[in-house]
Amino acid sequence: MNLRAGMESFFNTGIYGITAENISNGRDNIEIVRDMLEGGIKFIQYREKEKDALSRYEECLILRDMIKQAGGVFIIDDFVDLALAVDADGVHIGQSDLPPRVVRKLIGREKLLGLSTHNTEELEQANELKKYIDYIGVGPIHATATKINAEPVGFEYLDYAVKNAQLPLVAIGGIKEQNIDDVLHAGAKTVAIVSDIVQSENIVSKVERLRDKIFNK
Repeated sequence: MNLRAGMESFFNTGIYGITAENISNGRDNIEIVRDMLEGGIKFIQYREKEKDALSRYEECLILRDMIKQAGGVFIIDDFVDLALAVDADGVHIGQSDLPPRVVRKLIGREKLLGLSTHNTEELEQANELKKYIDYIGVGPIHATATKINAEPVGFEYLDYAVKNAQLPLVAIGGIKEQNIDDVLHAGAKTVAIVSDIVQSENIVSKVERLRDKIFNK
């Protein structure tokens, strides 16, 4: 995987898609991701913590091939071993996971590494670790059902991150079609959207409308 090509997908498609099968109205991740790709999302994260390891592995083998054939980028949330086992394009970690320098050593230089940040202190730490990290997550901007215990950070931190981040960033947390304009106005160029996409009756149309807002703001 070429890091530069991966980050081009990060910027060029505007939306960072994330799986959430438990809130996908009975549809499985294969169907959800297929529709994401058809709608134009090329940067997709697999986030499934409740499934057993074998189920995740078998599902990710299918998703990896689907996303690769579509010219997309496949990121695994948290599970470094799973990312290596299925040869994903990268891994995304949180503040309580293995340190970025350790994860980088494990995954090598060819894979992408993302890190979630929630406040200015974590952002500055990410800036200091930028030789290990390729992009950061900023949020949650709003309250979100996919991260029940996460306190929303609002726009104050997003404004700070837009001005001070030394890495590409993706805004995340409760972002939907009806409030995405505020996030874009704050300066975010890439947004992670979960429930508004996976719960949509027509994911392809939903993604197309969201992307129209992003690129025609």
